[in-house]
Amino acid sequence: MSLMNGSSEKGSKKLGEVYVVTSGKGGVGKTTVTASLGAALAMRGKRTLVVDADIGLRNLDVILGLENRVVFNLVDVAKRVCKPTQAIIKSKKSNNLYLLPASQTDEKDVVNEDDFRKVINHYKREFQFIIIDSPAGIEQGFKNACAGAEKALIVTNPEVSSIRDADRVVGLLASMNIDPRLIVNRIDFNMVRRGDMLSVSDVQEILGVPLIGVVERDEEVIVAANTGEPVSYNDKSMAGKAFSTIARRMAGEEIPIENFDSRGGFWDRLSRRFGVA
Repeated sequence: MSLMNGSSEKGSKKLGEVYVVTSGKGGVGKTTVTASLGAALAMRGKRTLVVDADIGLRNLDVILGLENRVVFNLVDVAKRVCKPTQAIIKSKKSNNLYLLPASQTDEKDVVNEDDFRKVINHYKREFQFIIIDSPAGIEQGFKNACAGAEKALIVTNPEVSSIRDADRVVGLLASMNIDPRLIVNRIDFNMVRRGDMLSVSDVQEILGVPLIGVVERDEEVIVAANTGEPVSYNDKSMAGKAFSTIARRMAGEEIPIENFDSRGGFWDRLSRRFGVA
Protein backbone atom coordinates (compact mmCIF):
# COMPACT_ATOMS: atom_id res chain seq x y z
CA MET A 1 0.00 0.00 0.00
CA SER A 2 1.20 3.50 -0.79
CA LEU A 3 2.42 5.43 2.23
CA MET A 4 0.95 8.67 0.95
CA ASN A 5 -2.41 8.03 -0.67
CA GLY A 6 -3.45 4.43 -0.13
CA SER A 7 -2.74 3.43 -3.75
CA SER A 8 -2.47 -0.27 -4.48
CA GLU A 9 0.25 0.29 -7.07
CA LYS A 10 2.71 -2.59 -6.92
CA GLY A 11 6.31 -3.31 -7.73
CA SER A 12 6.27 -1.71 -11.18
CA LYS A 13 6.67 1.71 -9.61
CA LYS A 14 10.17 3.12 -10.07
CA LEU A 15 12.13 3.65 -6.88
CA GLY A 16 13.26 7.18 -6.11
CA GLU A 17 16.84 8.36 -6.48
CA VAL A 18 18.61 8.84 -3.14
CA TYR A 19 21.35 11.44 -2.78
CA VAL A 20 23.46 12.21 0.26
CA VAL A 21 24.73 15.79 0.56
CA THR A 22 28.10 15.73 2.29
CA SER A 23 31.44 17.47 2.63
CA GLY A 24 33.35 16.28 5.66
CA LYS A 25 33.73 19.84 6.89
CA GLY A 26 31.00 21.76 8.70
CA GLY A 27 29.84 25.21 7.64
CA VAL A 28 30.18 24.80 3.87
CA GLY A 29 26.44 25.08 3.20
CA LYS A 30 25.19 21.47 3.06
CA THR A 31 21.85 22.24 4.70
CA THR A 32 21.22 25.19 2.40
CA VAL A 33 22.11 23.02 -0.59
CA THR A 34 19.75 20.26 0.56
CA ALA A 35 16.82 22.60 1.13
CA SER A 36 17.42 24.58 -2.06
CA LEU A 37 17.75 21.53 -4.30
CA GLY A 38 14.72 19.93 -2.68
CA ALA A 39 12.67 23.06 -3.37
CA ALA A 40 14.01 23.38 -6.92
CA LEU A 41 13.15 19.76 -7.76
CA ALA A 42 9.69 20.16 -6.23
CA MET A 43 9.11 23.27 -8.34
CA ARG A 44 9.79 21.11 -11.40
CA GLY A 45 7.05 18.70 -10.38
CA LYS A 46 9.29 16.10 -8.75
CA ARG A 47 7.99 14.57 -5.52
CA THR A 48 10.92 15.19 -3.20
CA LEU A 49 11.75 14.28 0.39
CA VAL A 50 14.58 16.05 2.20
CA VAL A 51 15.96 14.21 5.22
CA ASP A 52 17.84 15.73 8.14
CA ALA A 53 20.39 13.15 9.29
CA ASP A 54 22.03 15.42 11.88
CA ILE A 55 20.57 13.84 15.01
CA GLY A 56 20.83 16.19 17.99
CA LEU A 57 21.58 19.29 15.89
CA ARG A 58 18.79 19.53 13.35
CA ASN A 59 18.53 22.68 11.23
CA LEU A 60 16.80 21.66 8.01
CA ASP A 61 13.38 22.32 9.55
CA VAL A 62 14.37 25.94 10.25
CA ILE A 63 15.72 26.54 6.74
CA LEU A 64 12.37 25.30 5.39
CA GLY A 65 10.32 27.28 7.91
CA LEU A 66 8.78 24.10 9.33
CA GLU A 67 10.23 24.08 12.84
CA ASN A 68 6.82 24.60 14.46
CA ARG A 69 5.30 21.61 12.69
CA VAL A 70 7.69 18.92 13.92
CA VAL A 71 5.95 16.22 15.95
CA PHE A 72 7.75 12.98 15.08
CA ASN A 73 11.18 12.49 13.56
CA LEU A 74 13.60 10.11 11.88
CA VAL A 75 14.45 8.33 15.13
CA ASP A 76 10.75 7.78 15.85
CA VAL A 77 10.37 6.09 12.46
CA ALA A 78 13.46 3.94 13.06
CA LYS A 79 12.23 2.89 16.51
CA ARG A 80 8.64 2.38 15.29
CA VAL A 81 7.27 5.00 17.64
CA CYS A 82 5.22 6.30 14.70
CA LYS A 83 4.28 5.34 11.17
CA PRO A 84 6.50 6.67 8.35
CA THR A 85 3.66 8.89 7.13
CA GLN A 86 3.32 10.57 10.53
CA ALA A 87 6.89 11.84 10.63
CA ILE A 88 7.08 13.67 7.31
CA ILE A 89 5.99 17.29 7.00
CA LYS A 90 4.68 18.92 3.83
CA SER A 91 6.22 22.21 2.77
CA LYS A 92 4.09 25.34 3.07
CA LYS A 93 5.21 26.40 -0.40
CA SER A 94 4.94 23.20 -2.44
CA ASN A 95 2.76 20.11 -2.57
CA ASN A 96 5.76 18.16 -3.89
CA LEU A 97 8.25 18.90 -1.09
CA TYR A 98 8.36 17.05 2.23
CA LEU A 99 10.73 17.00 5.21
CA LEU A 100 11.76 14.14 7.48
CA PRO A 101 13.30 15.96 10.46
CA ALA A 102 16.02 14.70 12.77
CA SER A 103 15.58 14.25 16.48
CA GLN A 104 16.76 17.21 18.54
CA THR A 105 17.17 15.32 21.82
CA ASP A 106 18.68 11.92 21.01
CA GLU A 107 22.36 11.02 20.81
CA LYS A 108 23.94 10.68 17.36
CA ASP A 109 24.50 6.93 17.75
CA VAL A 110 20.88 6.11 18.68
CA VAL A 111 20.42 4.66 15.20
CA ASN A 112 22.87 2.68 13.10
CA GLU A 113 23.40 2.25 9.36
CA ASP A 114 20.92 -0.59 9.04
CA ASP A 115 18.26 1.42 10.90
CA PHE A 116 18.81 4.39 8.62
CA ARG A 117 18.69 2.31 5.45
CA LYS A 118 15.36 0.82 6.50
CA VAL A 119 13.94 4.29 7.18
CA ILE A 120 14.92 5.51 3.72
CA ASN A 121 13.51 2.37 2.13
CA HIS A 122 10.10 3.23 3.60
CA TYR A 123 9.94 6.29 1.33
CA LYS A 124 11.64 5.22 -1.91
CA ARG A 125 8.40 4.20 -3.64
CA GLU A 126 6.68 7.46 -2.75
CA PHE A 127 9.27 10.02 -3.79
CA GLN A 128 11.16 10.55 -7.02
CA PHE A 129 14.04 12.15 -5.13
CA ILE A 130 15.26 11.73 -1.57
CA ILE A 131 18.02 14.13 -0.50
CA ILE A 132 19.80 13.42 2.78
CA ASP A 133 21.55 16.23 4.64
CA SER A 134 24.61 14.58 6.21
CA PRO A 135 26.06 15.94 9.46
CA ALA A 136 29.58 17.34 9.56
CA GLY A 137 32.48 14.96 10.07
CA ILE A 138 32.95 11.33 9.08
CA GLU A 139 31.64 9.60 12.19
CA GLN A 140 28.47 7.56 12.71
CA GLY A 141 26.13 10.28 11.44
CA PHE A 142 27.98 10.41 8.13
CA LYS A 143 27.93 6.61 7.83
CA ASN A 144 24.19 6.56 8.54
CA ALA A 145 23.45 9.22 5.93
CA CYS A 146 25.45 7.34 3.32
CA ALA A 147 23.85 3.99 4.14
CA GLY A 148 20.65 4.78 2.33
CA ALA A 149 22.18 6.57 -0.67
CA GLU A 150 23.31 5.55 -4.13
CA LYS A 151 24.62 8.97 -5.18
CA ALA A 152 26.39 11.83 -3.43
CA LEU A 153 26.64 15.58 -3.83
CA ILE A 154 29.95 16.73 -2.38
CA VAL A 155 29.72 20.36 -1.31
CA THR A 156 32.93 22.31 -0.94
CA ASN A 157 33.92 25.94 -0.65
CA PRO A 158 36.92 27.05 -2.74
CA GLU A 159 39.19 26.99 0.32
CA VAL A 160 42.15 24.71 0.99
CA SER A 161 40.82 23.36 4.31
CA SER A 162 37.37 22.66 2.86
CA ILE A 163 38.82 20.86 -0.16
CA ARG A 164 41.14 18.76 1.98
CA ASP A 165 38.17 17.47 3.98
CA ALA A 166 36.16 16.92 0.80
CA ASP A 167 39.03 14.86 -0.62
CA ARG A 168 38.86 12.54 2.39
CA VAL A 169 35.12 12.11 1.80
CA VAL A 170 35.70 11.28 -1.87
CA GLY A 171 37.77 8.27 -0.81
CA LEU A 172 35.20 7.11 1.71
CA LEU A 173 32.37 7.35 -0.82
CA ALA A 174 34.41 5.29 -3.29
CA SER A 175 34.76 2.54 -0.67
CA MET A 176 30.96 2.55 -0.31
CA ASN A 177 30.37 2.44 -4.10
CA ILE A 178 28.51 5.77 -3.97
CA ASP A 179 28.73 7.85 -7.15
CA PRO A 180 29.76 11.46 -6.32
CA ARG A 181 29.14 14.79 -8.05
CA LEU A 182 30.74 18.08 -7.02
CA ILE A 183 29.08 21.36 -6.05
CA VAL A 184 31.44 24.32 -5.59
CA ASN A 185 29.58 26.60 -3.19
CA ARG A 186 30.07 30.27 -2.22
CA ILE A 187 32.57 31.12 -4.89
CA ASP A 188 33.47 34.79 -5.44
CA PHE A 189 34.62 35.30 -9.02
CA ASN A 190 36.09 38.73 -8.25
CA MET A 191 38.42 37.07 -5.74
CA VAL A 192 39.20 34.34 -8.25
CA ARG A 193 40.17 36.93 -10.87
CA ARG A 194 42.44 38.66 -8.34
CA GLY A 195 44.11 35.34 -7.57
CA ASP A 196 42.85 35.33 -3.98
CA MET A 197 40.54 32.33 -4.25
CA LEU A 198 40.71 28.90 -5.84
CA SER A 199 38.99 28.69 -9.23
CA VAL A 200 36.42 26.06 -10.18
CA SER A 201 38.97 24.30 -12.38
CA ASP A 202 41.46 24.31 -9.47
CA VAL A 203 38.91 22.55 -7.24
CA GLN A 204 38.01 20.04 -9.94
CA GLU A 205 41.64 19.23 -10.60
CA ILE A 206 42.36 18.60 -6.94
CA LEU A 207 39.29 16.45 -6.21
CA GLY A 208 38.84 14.71 -9.54
CA VAL A 209 35.06 14.57 -9.15
CA PRO A 210 32.64 15.44 -11.98
CA LEU A 211 31.12 18.88 -11.53
CA ILE A 212 27.33 19.21 -11.34
CA GLY A 213 27.13 22.90 -10.47
CA VAL A 214 28.64 26.10 -9.11
CA VAL A 215 26.91 28.47 -6.69
CA GLU A 216 28.17 32.02 -6.32
CA ARG A 217 28.35 33.78 -2.98
CA ASP A 218 24.99 35.52 -2.61
CA GLU A 219 23.54 37.51 0.29
CA GLU A 220 20.07 36.31 -0.70
CA VAL A 221 20.98 32.88 0.70
CA ILE A 222 21.23 34.38 4.20
CA VAL A 223 17.98 36.27 3.76
CA ALA A 224 16.27 33.06 2.61
CA ALA A 225 17.58 31.06 5.58
CA ASN A 226 16.35 33.69 8.04
CA THR A 227 12.88 33.74 6.51
CA GLY A 228 12.49 29.98 6.21
CA GLU A 229 12.10 30.00 2.41
CA PRO A 230 14.76 28.27 0.30
CA VAL A 231 16.57 30.63 -2.06
CA SER A 232 15.36 28.54 -5.02
CA TYR A 233 12.04 30.38 -4.74
CA ASN A 234 13.81 33.68 -5.48
CA ASP A 235 14.11 33.89 -9.27
CA LYS A 236 16.22 37.06 -8.97
CA SER A 237 18.90 35.36 -6.88
CA MET A 238 22.11 34.13 -8.54
CA ALA A 239 22.26 31.27 -6.07
CA GLY A 240 18.61 30.44 -6.64
CA LYS A 241 19.19 30.18 -10.39
CA ALA A 242 22.26 28.01 -9.81
CA PHE A 243 20.33 25.58 -7.62
CA SER A 244 17.57 25.43 -10.23
CA THR A 245 20.15 24.48 -12.86
CA ILE A 246 21.66 21.78 -10.64
CA ALA A 247 18.18 20.37 -9.98
CA ARG A 248 17.52 20.21 -13.71
CA ARG A 249 20.73 18.23 -14.18
CA MET A 250 19.71 15.88 -11.37
CA ALA A 251 16.39 15.38 -13.12
CA GLY A 252 18.18 14.25 -16.26
CA GLU A 253 18.33 17.39 -18.39
CA GLU A 254 21.53 17.73 -20.38
CA ILE A 255 22.67 21.24 -19.53
CA PRO A 256 26.30 21.98 -20.39
CA ILE A 257 28.56 23.10 -17.55
CA GLU A 258 29.57 26.71 -18.01
CA ASN A 259 33.28 27.41 -18.55
CA PHE A 260 34.47 28.96 -15.30
CA ASP A 261 38.09 29.15 -16.47
CA SER A 262 40.32 31.39 -14.36
CA ARG A 263 43.92 32.20 -15.24
CA GLY A 264 46.63 32.67 -12.69
CA GLY A 265 44.39 31.81 -9.76
CA PHE A 266 45.08 31.18 -6.12
CA TRP A 267 46.13 27.54 -6.57
CA ASP A 268 48.86 28.55 -9.00
CA ARG A 269 50.25 31.00 -6.43
CA LEU A 270 49.95 28.46 -3.61
CA SER A 271 51.70 25.80 -5.68
CA ARG A 272 54.58 28.15 -6.43
CA ARG A 273 54.84 29.06 -2.76
CA PHE A 274 55.42 25.41 -1.83
CA GLY A 275 57.61 24.73 -4.84
CA VAL A 276 55.30 22.24 -6.55
CA ALA A 277 54.68 24.20 -9.75
